[in-house]
Amino acid sequence: MSISLHFSEIADVYKFFNLDQPLKHPLVAVIDFSDVDEQVAENTRISCDYYCLLFKRYDGNNVKYGRKVVDFNNGSLMCIAPNQVLDLETDIDAYTEKEGWGVFFHPDLIRGTSLHDKMKDYSFFSYEVWEALHMSEKEKHIFYDCVQKLDNELHENIDTHSQSVIVSHIELLLNYCARFYGRQFITRKSANSSVIMQVEKILRDYFSNAGLKEQGLPTVKNLADKVNLSPGYLSDLLKKETGKNAQDHIHYYLIEEAKNILISTDKPVGEVAYLLGFEYPQYFNKLFKQKTGKTPVEFRNLN
Repeated sequence: MSISLHFSEIADVYKFFNLDQPLKHPLVAVIDFSDVDEQVAENTRISCDYYCLLFKRYDGNNVKYGRKVVDFNNGSLMCIAPNQVLDLETDIDAYTEKEGWGVFFHPDLIRGTSLHDKMKDYSFFSYEVWEALHMSEKEKHIFYDCVQKLDNELHENIDTHSQSVIVSHIELLLNYCARFYGRQFITRKSANSSVIMQVEKILRDYFSNAGLKEQGLPTVKNLADKVNLSPGYLSDLLKKETGKNAQDHIHYYLIEEAKNILISTDKPVGEVAYLLGFEYPQYFNKLFKQKTGKTPVEFRNLN
């Protein structure tokens, strides 16, 4: 039997870990996991109304999140967006020498700040938990230093600078996340090459086997599901390796197929759009012009 927990306030995290909540900052928390007696029932689903950065290491064991096993032996960082669901299947009693920390901050903390506008750029919040950031010892020390400084600030008396300093510390953490994920894409280049080859084959097969007419335009989610990655992680991986995100790859094959049909047949543009999976021809015309600089009719006349 599964248990579903939803945390709407930062205070719920303190209650979950049986900790007293400091009264100073109700919208942000830093928790040292080595200081808490963590008890999580098996088959527990947890979601929150706020952002979570979770670094954890359990010697000698893996933790299963949903259908994927995350190796926490060396330590991994998960970045979780509001309302993202964690499916935990754990055996806490088996863990020894657990360590780690969690940073939790509510969207209201950053509302009206420059960080609020930048959150959409931190695409790692859309990754699945099994796509966690696996950090080197140096990276772990850098993160821990940032977390300690944030924690120290949370213990200071509140003044007119408190929010901006706290938000700055959080932004620094997120910027390091972006940097270290970039490093992870590079160090996993051989594995990434395999993913790229899979993506290319999937798209080639899709466009050569009349998949468009039967299934409509392929989506980034469809593509990500086939290579067992989240849409956000796949797009960032492709962008890092090829300079084009997942949607760009789909559009490339789509436009190439459109060119083939326009040159090899005399089908009206509206029918070509339909064959390519477009419900409305004007959307096809707009995309074709955007990608080639010419309308479908202009392209056909020139060739």
